[in-house]
Amino acid sequence: MADGVERSDWRELIRSQLRESSDLKRRVSETLDETILEAIFVVVESLKAGHKVMFCGNGGSAADAQHIAAELVGRTRAGQERTALPAISLTTDSSVLTALANDYGFDQVFQRQVEAIGLNGDVLVAISTSGNSLNVLHAVRAARERQIKTIGLLGRGGKLLSAVDHAISVPSDNTARIQETHIAIGHVICDLVEKMLFSEPEETR
Repeated sequence: MADGVERSDWRELIRSQLRESSDLKRRVSETLDETILEAIFVVVESLKAGHKVMFCGNGGSAADAQHIAAELVGRTRAGQERTALPAISLTTDSSVLTALANDYGFDQVFQRQVEAIGLNGDVLVAISTSGNSLNVLHAVRAARERQIKTIGLLGRGGKLLSAVDHAISVPSDNTARIQETHIAIGHVICDLVEKMLFSEPEETR
């Protein structure tokens, strides 16, 4: 085995990391359920009014932004056909991103897109494990100037915590564990948005 480490030791490392991930999600389920629900209500109300949801983030958070947007445009549950929902990730257009980074600086790659397509009544979901990504913070500022509701998916803190209307702050400093929890929360948001918009009786909407 690598460097003389026993197979059982590697297996214990696997189990340890998976337990750590599941324990963090359990804590989030017990402490952030109301916060997540409030964020879901914001998304549902915006979509019901004919507005859209935008997502932004860097690195793994960019992948999460694209993933969650895709769930809303497509569907979360197999066999559940429903109307496509207007959602867009601001991380996907390479020409826009590189032009803005080249001409304005990387700090403005999301801000300029919010200024271009963001409208009063939309929602911006800003994702940053550190809570301090400058381009994400600039996008939030631009959104709030346009009366766009803001939701933050972040780790334990950072400037994003107080910058957004609704902060979903995962209580961890481990980037991998935070990102694993973010995508789990993203799936929960998409699933409940679908249920609230398409599965509940008309009188409860």
